[in-house]
Amino acid sequence: MMAKCFFKLFIALIICATIECLPTSEYEDPRAMIKANTPENLEKLKTLGPNDLAEELSGQYQGDIVMSPEEVAEYENSRNTKTGLIATRYSWAGGIVPYRIVESDFTLDQVSYIHRGARRMEEVTCLRFVPYDPKVHNDFITVTGSGSGCFSSVGRRGTGEQILNLQPNNLEVGCFRLHTIIHEFMHAVGFYHMQSAAERDEWVEIVWDKIQAGTEGNFAKQSETVVSNYGVDYDYGSVMHYPSVSFSIDGSPTIIPLKDLNGETMGQRVRMSEKDILRLNSAYCSDVVSTEVPIVNPGSSHTAYFT
Repeated sequence: MMAKCFFKLFIALIICATIECLPTSEYEDPRAMIKANTPENLEKLKTLGPNDLAEELSGQYQGDIVMSPEEVAEYENSRNTKTGLIATRYSWAGGIVPYRIVESDFTLDQVSYIHRGARRMEEVTCLRFVPYDPKVHNDFITVTGSGSGCFSSVGRRGTGEQILNLQPNNLEVGCFRLHTIIHEFMHAVGFYHMQSAAERDEWVEIVWDKIQAGTEGNFAKQSETVVSNYGVDYDYGSVMHYPSVSFSIDGSPTIIPLKDLNGETMGQRVRMSEKDILRLNSAYCSDVVSTEVPIVNPGSSHTAYFT
């Protein structure tokens, strides 16, 4: 009898290792990892200026990334840091991303804009955002508007529901800029911020003495041994890049470009860059040979082809 029990335990451990089971913890509840925002950020979110990014003011790691303390420790010690997550357990299988919207948190126009952000990503990649069906999907994104600011986990957590929050606002303000919605969805499918990329020191200088005390971790650099930019160069124009004055003590630059910007603006939220699209397709669409038609990014005169 004892031998049979040990055999069953052995088989269970083998199965768990095979499917890369995630450990259970107090953070299985996706809301348990969400930190309370600061009073200062709450006030700033009420009076956003035209150049303010709500995602910087959302009270999470690097502003808008939901991570447990253990994950932050791993990130800052370069054991689990990924601009584009390499480990397949963090990817959405087949590029299928189930999601649902808590519609009572939003107006009809806001719900439509969230769907529009998902559709925009579908237009330029093989990703498919599908309605969550509890009979079919184990893991899914719940889009809420009850939290403060905009935030998301990075990649598929593999523990069922995960939260992507967009604080309601007028369209094209705060979290309801279309490409801020896309920024959060890009986190959810596995991408961190560009300015933390492993190769960033070749492209930008971080001005540490101008960074607000306590926010230095927002500029932690990722480890190239577990990070992939999928063969795509650093991207000043990425929708995942923060502005030059992010987390500044006095409005002076904290991120200084070391090369020609070639007309790009760090921190822009008006379009997905061609490199954003290439990274997404390289991560999820390796079997895509080419697009049927050229893809033109809104706000850009450049045409992107994928081969």
